[in-house]
This record gives sequence, C-alpha cells and structure tokens, in this order.
Amino acid sequence: MMALGNVLTAMVTPFDSKGNIDFQRIPKLINYLINNGTDGIIVGGTTGESATLSIEEKATLYEQSAKASAGRIPVYAGTGMNDTYATAELTVRAEKLGVDGIMLVAPYYNKPSQRGMYEHFKTIAEKTTLPVMLYNVPGRTVVNLLPETVIALSKIPNITSVKEASGNLDQVTTIIANTPDDFAVYSGDDSLTLPALAVGADGVVSVSSHIIGNEMQEMVKSFKEGDINKAAMIHQRLLPTMRTMFIAPSPAPVKTALQLKGMDVGGVRLPLIPLTSEERQMISDIL
Repeated sequence: MMALGNVLTAMVTPFDSKGNIDFQRIPKLINYLINNGTDGIIVGGTTGESATLSIEEKATLYEQSAKASAGRIPVYAGTGMNDTYATAELTVRAEKLGVDGIMLVAPYYNKPSQRGMYEHFKTIAEKTTLPVMLYNVPGRTVVNLLPETVIALSKIPNITSVKEASGNLDQVTTIIANTPDDFAVYSGDDSLTLPALAVGADGVVSVSSHIIGNEMQEMVKSFKEGDINKAAMIHQRLLPTMRTMFIAPSPAPVKTALQLKGMDVGGVRLPLIPLTSEERQMISDIL
C-alpha cells in the first residue's frame, strides 16, 4: 500500500466548453498538483462533482487518473453512493481499473442508522482488497458517522483511514484515541487542518490545496517537525484563502481560481452555477 502522505487533494473534474469531461486535461492537472504539494488525490469525489457524473464517466475518470499518475502518487476513487450494492459494484470495477484505494462517503439522503452505516461500509470493504478511506461529511449527507462506528469499522483490515469533515474536534480526538496507530485520520475541513493535527490527525484531504498546496504542505511539515509557531503563522496567512475557496458551492470557486492561475479546468455542471462577477473578483483579489 502506498503511503498517503500529509496533503491529499480532492481533485476537481475538468470539463470542456460543452460540459463533458475533458480527459485530455487530466494528465496536465495531475502533474500540476504533484508539482504543487499534493501527496495523493481523490478522484470522483464531492469536489469532482460525483453527484453529476454517470457511472461510465466515473469509471473512465478513475482509469485515466491512475494512468496519468503512473504510480507517482496514490489515486483513490470516490466510489461512495447511497446504494450499497451499486457502490460495491463500482468499487470492484475501480479496483480493476488500477486505482490505489477507495473513498466511501457516508450514505446520503437515506438517513441510515449507525448500524446501517456499519453494515454498508463493511459490505463494500469485503468486496475489494484495496485500502478504504471512510468519509464523514454530515453537512452534505445529513447523517453523522459517529466515532463509535468508525472505531468499530477500523477493525476491518482494509478500512485504513477516515476523512473527518464533521467540524467537531472532539469527534476527531475520540477516533484518534481509540483506533489503531496505523489507522489514519485526515481533516476534511481545510481551515481545521492545524487544529486537527494538534489532536493527532495525520493530514488533510483538501480543496484549497489546488491553489496553496505547497504552503499547506509546509504548514503540516512544520507542525510535525515541532515548529508550532511557524505552523501557526502559516495557518493564519492561509486562512483567508481557504475561506475564499468556499464563498460559493464548491468546486465553483476553486475551478475559477485554477483558471485565473492558468490551469483551466472548465466550469461546473448544473445545479451548480458559475461565480458572479463579484465572486470572481474576490477570488482574483485573494490570489
């Protein structure tokens, strides 16, 4: 299993002018991310607009991303959906397409119980030999994957990490304190990266790293090397940029920022919409 590292990027999905996935832009985007502080990528996740991608689009996206990475960094496929058996089927397919791991979001809309979520993740993990990262994001799924459930799931051999985006540091702390040392916990909130590190997290799965990946990498490394003051100063400097990447529904702001930086990845698919001229100016100002 490839080491995940400090800063993972939840990669945007590039689109062309007609709203189709622009697969030709994927190698350039991945090279850009590698050169700008990214240790690994998640493709076809929330930031990749997974909710509007067809199964065939997702499969091709996984395959092309794995080929473009060529083993330089781990590529995790966001196969999670709210249909357990459809997710299991897509997960099996993703493994055959050459990805290095799987990320599974908590089932949205269905509002399952904790036991239901445990069975959901267990069922899918048993269908693959790849490492599985859980993804808890109650703001999008309506359900909170509680620490007790994550702790139970961490006993399944190939469930090896969690992206925790509840915004609750007590929850993060409880998970870290009660899971094996080799179970990795990643902040799913850019602005909570440093606080999460302070309670024992391993790093961050980030949106802002598209823009400030090297700086985020420096912050994490400074903290891990014991230079807390330097890490805090970097955090203070980066926080306005992190906040600006979420002034509108993601990934519209970060796609706009990439375009302004010369890495055009196209627009977003409905029901997401382009930024207003005022919002674009805010992005331009922060860059």
